[in-house]
Amino acid sequence: MLQTVPTQPKRLQDYRGIVDDALLDEIDELARRLRGARVVHINATAFGGGVAEILQSLVPLMQDVGLDAQWQVIHGENEFFQVTKACHNGLQGMALDFTPEMQAIWERYNRENASRFEGAYDFVVVHDPQPAGLRRFAEGRGGRRWIWRCHIDTSRPHPPFQAFFLPYVEEYDAVIFTLQDFVFPGIREPHIRIIPPTIDPLVPKNQPMAPDRARETVARFGPDPDRPLLLQVARFDPWKDPLGVIDAYRAVKREVPTVQLALVGVMAHDDPEGWFYLDRVLRYAGEDMDIHVLHNFHGVGPVEVAAFQTMATVVVQKSTREGFGLAVTEALWKGKPVVGGRVGGIPLQVRDGETGFLVETVEEAAERILYLLRHPVEAQRMGKAGREHVRRHFLMPRLLRDYLKLFAELAV
Repeated sequence: MLQTVPTQPKRLQDYRGIVDDALLDEIDELARRLRGARVVHINATAFGGGVAEILQSLVPLMQDVGLDAQWQVIHGENEFFQVTKACHNGLQGMALDFTPEMQAIWERYNRENASRFEGAYDFVVVHDPQPAGLRRFAEGRGGRRWIWRCHIDTSRPHPPFQAFFLPYVEEYDAVIFTLQDFVFPGIREPHIRIIPPTIDPLVPKNQPMAPDRARETVARFGPDPDRPLLLQVARFDPWKDPLGVIDAYRAVKREVPTVQLALVGVMAHDDPEGWFYLDRVLRYAGEDMDIHVLHNFHGVGPVEVAAFQTMATVVVQKSTREGFGLAVTEALWKGKPVVGGRVGGIPLQVRDGETGFLVETVEEAAERILYLLRHPVEAQRMGKAGREHVRRHFLMPRLLRDYLKLFAELAV
């Protein structure tokens, strides 16, 4: 059978005083109608990236409100994840080959994982392209209603990937996208739901951290906590444009010589390309001792990420394509202004001139970073507005509510 991921219990009532009471009351009403419903979320990895972080909180909250919810992960070897990384990039528009051999590998692993899928569920939620074939290859077993949750931008997929995946995706009872603009071409309208993701304010990464602890933690990894710090938290991936961030930092450093840059990422087992791109980032950074390239193999986990976000002067997310950008949400929640790419879900969060700035070029990024460094009072105002924007729209109980509403609609 598929591997079940253990989670720690959570209580919805612990969010009272953080989110509005009306939201919690709405969740209670929806949950009463769904009590006992059997739910399973299936994705590719239990660690690394936003999907795993979301499920670590969403699944136990579903359990707390009375659903019989589980989280399972598929099995895959390196050859599979090499293919699925290409699928990820191809579905986001990169012009890559998608050979018959690659398609056969994807189908073989999806068939094998479907054969391991056991149990009977009211709702099966399959996350992202890696296990998207489970609905077909399970051949009617396992679930009354099947939902595909796509966390990436599939608005302009490279044609070979579009042609391959569309028949699989169409078989689901509903498909969820972060934005209407991300919807996979060819999907029939009744299937579509738009649900942006959220962060959990009660996990260690997003709880308040004492300034002294944050300073000590950041200093341990090299940056000087008494000098301005630019930060990007993201996988080492061309879509995140860390090379462009380095270019922007270099332009800023000509004006503010004391500035530093930290690029903090995570190396996940379902992203073999990450190691190759990390090498490229390191070569591009060169011998500049004020550029700090760090990841989980250095001991940078969620608490350490929180320390960097707490100490950052300006947070950067200069993505060229982006699903949503949970690192943006985390930074805003910590009261930090964000300079982000005008792509994907970032504009949902960064209101240009209000909670940060939206940019398209290295020059724009450098200009906006310099503005925030030179206007600390304005930066503080933007950070405060960003935290309130996240509180109202992008915290975990809202995501729970949206899933319960979808389940209730599909149960009719």
